[in-house]
Amino acid sequence: MSIAVRSTKTTWEGPLASGTGTFSDSSSGVLDSQTVTWAARTEAPGGKTSPEELAAAAHSSCYSMALSLTLGENKTPADRVSVEAAVTLDEVDGVPTVTTSALTVRAVVPGLDEAGFAKVVEDASALCPISRLFADATITVDAALETA
Repeated sequence: MSIAVRSTKTTWEGPLASGTGTFSDSSSGVLDSQTVTWAARTEAPGGKTSPEELAAAAHSSCYSMALSLTLGENKTPADRVSVEAAVTLDEVDGVPTVTTSALTVRAVVPGLDEAGFAKVVEDASALCPISRLFADATITVDAALETA
């Protein structure tokens, strides 16, 4: 049985280069009326989003949850976890392909040393469902503990 199912519909109008996609019927309603264009995807966002930005949001939020869970299971809950994901769209064999998701993780975790943090980060990397979805992409994690 599924834990959750979330959905969003995109309606695209016009050709790729000059057309626009609009989201609707998103499960939360948060994405409704947001637009996506090829130019926003490959040039400047211009107030519009892209599949890669949405993938980055999915990866950073998923990873922050996985890390928070593993820190809690380690009995070292974080005061703060910050995860930035940079998802890269490259041309591979003439086809646009998402090739990397680079995670930058910063956390304030009282009572945890670098070695312990590295282990928890490794566990979170294996746990995050979006990391597993991106399994064929190169995923890098630059993680560091910070002081409060």
